Amino acid sequence: MPLTTDLAPITRHARAVYSSRLLIAAVHHLNVFETLAPHPLSLSELRQRLGLSERPAMVLFPALCAMGMLKYDEEGRLQLTEVGHHLSREATPTLMDYVGLEKNDPGVIEMAERLLHDGPKHASTAGTAYVKDHEAPSPMDNPDEARRLTLALAGRAQCLAPIAAEFLPRHSGHLLDVAGGTGYFTYEWLLRNPEATATLLDRPSVLAIAAETLESFCKQHPEAVSLPERVRFMPGDMLEDTLPSADILLAASVFHDWPADVCYKLARRFAEVLRPEGELWIHDAFLNDALDGPLPVTDYSAQLFWVTKGRAYSRKEYRHMMEAAGLTPLAVQFATQMDYGLIAGKKHSSKKD
Repeated sequence: MPLTTDLAPITRHARAVYSSRLLIAAVHHLNVFETLAPHPLSLSELRQRLGLSERPAMVLFPALCAMGMLKYDEEGRLQLTEVGHHLSREATPTLMDYVGLEKNDPGVIEMAERLLHDGPKHASTAGTAYVKDHEAPSPMDNPDEARRLTLALAGRAQCLAPIAAEFLPRHSGHLLDVAGGTGYFTYEWLLRNPEATATLLDRPSVLAIAAETLESFCKQHPEAVSLPERVRFMPGDMLEDTLPSADILLAASVFHDWPADVCYKLARRFAEVLRPEGELWIHDAFLNDALDGPLPVTDYSAQLFWVTKGRAYSRKEYRHMMEAAGLTPLAVQFATQMDYGLIAGKKHSSKKD
């Protein structure tokens, strides 16, 4: 049964620490406000002056806009707001020194380093929580770490899965849940689609926890008696391994773990395994298309920047990913809870002359 109370206040307050680090680092370590004080600058020129690559810039600037410190002018340049002006030295009064009371906080210093280096300054620094690539193994391949991280995310999934399942299409075909974690999204969807089947793809250590979750889920839901026969646990790497074909592919909190180039690759891989008329559904927290907020999502993006190789993306950015993969973005979009929502793209049948 979906929760009627949105637990967003909990996640918002938990993530706000990353936003504070961004602001203080921007004032005292990157000199964003002093750089913009004389006149507005284009995004590319500001990035060049500050020495920021694309990902940290798209974490920092949307956050400062969402805080009301920066805004875009009519020519699309970034400028200080009336409030933001008081974080420059020329303002009277200025709050630079007040904000600077925390400038030597270790978290602030590390945030500044991560912004300038697009990640940890030293490659051996821990903090990439959930992802695997050619540079490093996944913590999810370590049974103890996999259990700790997967169970840490379980409560969130348990809240959101029944809501998302209500919005996802009713279908008698096959669902592929990529990086499905505990499996709650799959199990809730299968409850509502009694003729359907599903594949849950994740790392082997994670799937062991998903199997435990399924057993518990079936005990709590007597109507779920057929689920163990209708769900397949598939160990694999979504970036490299062959994916099974599906009518619906669910990517819940997946893309935000990766930089944009990997996201485009994932979108293509997902589109390729969709059957004709199949749909890709993305459940995530979305930035505004103008990349200027909202604040809860820019806070989340800062947290993602800290613990993964990704960030939050806008619906517009996801539409571009879908279109580049040959999918048609659908007009439907749904809000779930905790600042998350659902969007989708469709694979149309190929027509031959």
